[in-house]
Amino acid sequence: MEVASGKAALVLAGGGARAAYQVGVLQALKEMLPDPTVNPFPIITGTSAGAVNAGALACHADDFGRAVDNLLDVWRHFEPRHVYRADVAGVTANSSRWIAGLFFGAFLRDRRISLLDNRPLAALLARKLEFARIGDNIAKGALDAVAITCSGYTSGQSVSFFEGAAHIAGWKRSQRVGIRSRIRVEHLMASAAIPFLFPAYHLNREYFGDGSMRQIAPVSPALHLGADRVVVVGTARIRNEDPERTRGETYPTLAQVAGHVMNSIFLDSLAVDIERLERINRTISAVPPERLRQLGLTLHHVDVLVMTPSEPLDAIAVRHVRSLPAPIRFLLRSVGAMRRGGANLASYLLFEQGYCNELIGLGYHDTMKRREEVEAFLGGAMCPVPGAYARTVKFFVPASKAPAAGEG
Repeated sequence: MEVASGKAALVLAGGGARAAYQVGVLQALKEMLPDPTVNPFPIITGTSAGAVNAGALACHADDFGRAVDNLLDVWRHFEPRHVYRADVAGVTANSSRWIAGLFFGAFLRDRRISLLDNRPLAALLARKLEFARIGDNIAKGALDAVAITCSGYTSGQSVSFFEGAAHIAGWKRSQRVGIRSRIRVEHLMASAAIPFLFPAYHLNREYFGDGSMRQIAPVSPALHLGADRVVVVGTARIRNEDPERTRGETYPTLAQVAGHVMNSIFLDSLAVDIERLERINRTISAVPPERLRQLGLTLHHVDVLVMTPSEPLDAIAVRHVRSLPAPIRFLLRSVGAMRRGGANLASYLLFEQGYCNELIGLGYHDTMKRREEVEAFLGGAMCPVPGAYARTVKFFVPASKAPAAGEG
């Protein structure tokens, strides 16, 4: 397979432990490349747990295969204690601070209050990743740019911190901005700080949390950085058919409510953005280029390949949730997350070998099933008529592809 010309971007969405699926996709992509040492994605963007994977790829952009192998090694051997305190003392101390914050929050200013203590993840990232290598990779042309998206708790803005080539400029749109910065471990930790579960991190002039919050255009940073083709790897199925309505007589548990909120944060904005890009693409295909120029529109054609799980990851989580450490199981049981209806919440915290390896395998096999499609996308054998796929393929069904467009 010959990698196509033009700027290709990799967009890695959020989802806690669900991001193991992305590693399986990357493993399959590595095997498809004629030379796995060459990075096929000069532009890499990540949000939440996807930011962690994006940062790891950027640090080793000079050897894509090595970067993927490093990610595989970490995710295949993950244990909850590598991400957050899972021992009795750690869970008890953090839970006590959480309860104290609920009752005495007015008197506890500038205190890290969250349900879980994720400092072990910060230590792991600092130990495994050499962030200085990002600048080196950009200097020698192995990488154009990497962007990590966070959400500002004070400004309410979706901020994409990027490190890239000198010609790349920042941007400012309604409630979203791009700021040049030297990427470091704090950016990854802030982007992955799931609200309530993990503490916010201070960057520049404010505290930031999970980048999926307020991120109304997840693909936008890649377009601003110069991409004209984008591979999006999500961590939940994106469907266009109406879900089956079932009767529910039992009052929802806290875990069910939290899981619903998580889906709103990590899934809905990605689905809406892809639908918007598809709609713009159809518009561009129907309007002559000269007319677009006359109207002063800067929209341009961007091909998009969407990779999402073929199976619901919360259903897989049900099979592994009892592998979590006893203190975490007790904590999750108290909010109903150990039941089938609450497994959605648990799936974000299941940094456990069995679950992560099953997701890696699913991502690998989902991608290999689409090998011809993926190779055609990366190799440039695209549909000759812009928008044709959008007219013939259901875009939101897993294992689908459609061209999209936008100015970001």
